[in-house]
Amino acid sequence: ELIRAKSLLEEFKTHGHQVPAGRTTEELWAARKIVNGIIHPDTGEKVFMPLRLSGFVPFGTPILVGMLLPNPTVASTVFWQWLNQSHNAGVNYANRNATSPVSDKDLFRGYAAAVTSSVTIALGLNRLAARYAPRLAPFVAFPAVASANVLNVRLMRAAELQKGIDVTTSDGKTVGVSVEAARRAINETAITRVALPVPLLVLPPLVFRMLEKFSFWSRNPRLQLPIKAAVCSGAFLAALPGAIALFPQIGRMPVNELEEPLRSLVRERHPGLSEVEYNKGL
Repeated sequence: ELIRAKSLLEEFKTHGHQVPAGRTTEELWAARKIVNGIIHPDTGEKVFMPLRLSGFVPFGTPILVGMLLPNPTVASTVFWQWLNQSHNAGVNYANRNATSPVSDKDLFRGYAAAVTSSVTIALGLNRLAARYAPRLAPFVAFPAVASANVLNVRLMRAAELQKGIDVTTSDGKTVGVSVEAARRAINETAITRVALPVPLLVLPPLVFRMLEKFSFWSRNPRLQLPIKAAVCSGAFLAALPGAIALFPQIGRMPVNELEEPLRSLVRERHPGLSEVEYNKGL
């Protein structure tokens, strides 16, 4: 299916971006959806399935259920936060802007810092909740995950902030490398990582509190975990499209907002260009 989708898109390009004979616009959009969901736009390589955005729900739901289990211990909190941030680090790296190379050393350093910060924040908030507000304990996962997600994105993509990312014309021609574009791309991605856990880690605890009021819940302990998994999956499915849609993957910025000396260079070499594009990442 991927091969057919790529072939159709290549045919579309060779026909001067006109719909090939015997094809429809709907088929072109379906092909683009398949390619964009599997192929990295910068490297042209397949993204490992568990690290694709389409794999976020099936691979992330078991982790989410684990983080919402009642009466967490220090060991369970450390384990689930480590697993969650390890998965997030993989997703952030696999879907980054790949025009800025990352060394193995920087990659490991970012991963270690992201996981360490997550576990530290989660343990601290769990202790505070247990001591001062036990009824808020189920909601502690959200601030822990949201803050750690922001750090995860920034640390896993730190090389982009240091070296910059490619900025292009609308037809894909590279006009320079911009640190300001990298800053925008990472900030936009970080915002999506804060928005994503809101329904995931706030709504399920509310639903579980409501279910606890019914005798059915206490009489059927074996059904509690599958019901929790179903609720978490539903929240995940509802949250992911909205969070990702907050910003388009291909961002745009005015040329006059590029940093110097790139701004002057672009104006000199492309006098009619008013804005540039960049791959935000996912």
